[in-house]
Amino acid sequence: MDPHALALLYHSRIAFQVHESLLNRDEQFRIEPSLALSWNQIDAKTWRFKLRQGVVFHDGSPFSVDDAVFSIQRAMTPPSQRSFQLKGVTAAKKVDEQTLEVDLEAPDSVLPEKFLNLPMMSKSWAQLHKVEVAQDFNGKQETFAVRNANGTGPYMLDRYEPDLRTVLKKNPRWWGWSEKRSGNVDEIVWLAIRSDATRLAALISGEVDVVLDPPIPDVARLKSEPALTVLQMADLGEQYLVFDVARDELEGSDVNGRNPFKDLRVRRAVYHAINVDLIAQKVLRGLAAPTGAWLSPRVDGSLAELDKRLPYDPAKSRALLAEAGYPNGFSVTMDCVNVAWREAVCHAMTAMLTRVGIRASLRSSPTNQFFPRLTSGTTSLAEFGWNPTTDAWVSLNAMFHSYDRAGFGTFNAGRYSNARLDVLIDAMRVEADATRRRAMVATALRFVGDELPSVPLYRRTLNWAMKKNVRAVMWPNDTPELRWLRVQP
Repeated sequence: MDPHALALLYHSRIAFQVHESLLNRDEQFRIEPSLALSWNQIDAKTWRFKLRQGVVFHDGSPFSVDDAVFSIQRAMTPPSQRSFQLKGVTAAKKVDEQTLEVDLEAPDSVLPEKFLNLPMMSKSWAQLHKVEVAQDFNGKQETFAVRNANGTGPYMLDRYEPDLRTVLKKNPRWWGWSEKRSGNVDEIVWLAIRSDATRLAALISGEVDVVLDPPIPDVARLKSEPALTVLQMADLGEQYLVFDVARDELEGSDVNGRNPFKDLRVRRAVYHAINVDLIAQKVLRGLAAPTGAWLSPRVDGSLAELDKRLPYDPAKSRALLAEAGYPNGFSVTMDCVNVAWREAVCHAMTAMLTRVGIRASLRSSPTNQFFPRLTSGTTSLAEFGWNPTTDAWVSLNAMFHSYDRAGFGTFNAGRYSNARLDVLIDAMRVEADATRRRAMVATALRFVGDELPSVPLYRRTLNWAMKKNVRAVMWPNDTPELRWLRVQP
């Protein structure tokens, strides 16, 4: 529940209903005010935010500029998982009781986007419970903020039972309930139901109202159920295979003293070995679009022409492995999170890799094991999903910049490092001219395409199944906004 210690969709879907950010998005996914009513650039390196007045935390204490300053500083400080999006911010300061000032080391024309998904916390609450610093999720640290929360959002945390259920209660003092678009749900119970069959049975019987990520093989049948509605939308994010390209020896492999993934030919061999078209059609039942791009064309600067994949070519894959010095292949462990549709894809990919000589064994883990391997750079090969913002810099900095604990390369799971790309990403952040900035994004994405620190796979079709009397707004980042959820009689 610590909003600065998490970045997985499965966590933020819940925690970001409790905690709010300065900015949010509207029903069409456009930026809109949230805890900040307005923002403007004072000079090249200074922005000011006018904060909403009369907002209170769930414990009744008022939300203030001091809380905003504290939250930004907390988010910037390791081991926060949100520091990557604040690179370039040097300070947050109080101007007056309504005004927050943010100082930058260099101009940043897209600064406001950095305050999306950057939750505000109560300074006094954090001090009282000794959680002034974010939880170390990778170190599996236990703090008061892991199982307790005090936000300003539309829902309050009532009960948290890990891996079982989380209960949220309506916050009657939330500032946004007076809006016409607001929902009418007083209590929301999130259930973790591992079995696909049990989840669907609960939905069809009326025991649950909504199922996020229904089993892909059953989506067509659910769409024909007269009592149900299935919402669908193309994903803004996508899935990748990411390689360990840093360590000199591939951990757990049968090649000693070497790391095959350091060789571009081996990475290209993996790319050619994966039949993503077949996965999209057979495993994902047509509910995915294969992609060769690293970011959706909806991200500013990502060109549609980059979406073409390298061809599926097992013979080429085997030839590249032999050329790289691995004619008999090698073994490797592939990490995957234990979400059903992702596991199914990972099983298919391990089989495809094995056919060309890369003997991949699947290690499927829950999020509290998988995620620390990913962000600590200790996985050898992993299936990885990323939901970008509409600005490319945040994604490029998070996934492809050389890693350091201060917020560069936070989700660079393979610890890929290239000084030329770092310079380009850093320059992109401070480029004020939109046309030049888009050109820099395209150059960076082509660079990544040449280097292949990871392999792009597909963007899926998002699916939510619900009873007919439930009304929800679907976003392309697969996050439900409970503030708009409405159940009709």
